[in-house]
Amino acid sequence: MGIADDAVEIRAQGWRTLVALHALIENELERSLQSGHDLSVVEYTVLDALSRQDGWHMRMRQLARAAALSSSATTRLVTRLEDRGLLTRILCADDRRGIYTELTPAGWELLTAARPTHERVLRDALAEAAEQPELRLLVDAVHVKAPEAAPASWPALR
Repeated sequence: MGIADDAVEIRAQGWRTLVALHALIENELERSLQSGHDLSVVEYTVLDALSRQDGWHMRMRQLARAAALSSSATTRLVTRLEDRGLLTRILCADDRRGIYTELTPAGWELLTAARPTHERVLRDALAEAAEQPELRLLVDAVHVKAPEAAPASWPALR
C-alpha cells in the first residue's frame, strides 16, 4: 500500500468511526425519546430546530436542511407532526408561494418535556463512547465549541 492508499484508508476509518459514534448515540436517543415521549429523533430535531427560531417558525427548505431530510421526507414528517397538533403550516405574508412551519404550544410543551431526556441520554451516550479508545477523540471533539469566526478551511461552518 502506498502513501495515497494509506490516506484513503485513514479517511475511511475516520468515517467508519464517526458513523459508529453517531449510531450509538442515535440508537440510545431513539429508544428513550420513543418510550418516554412518543417522539423519534428526527421529530425531536424538527421541534428543537423550530424552537430555536424567532417566532418558532421556519421555511420548509430551512427545516429540511436542519433535519437533514429531503424535501419530500420533510413534507411527510411535517404532515405527521401537524396531524398530532405539534406543528402548523402558515403562508408566508411576503411570498404567497412560501410556506412556514411553526411550532404550536402543544409542540413546545412536548419539546420542553423531552429536552431533559434528550440531554441526559446524549450525556450518558457520550460518556459511554468516551470509554472506547477508538471513539474518544470524536467524543472530545463534540465537547469543543466551534469558534465564532470559523477559519477559511471550515467553509461548512460559515
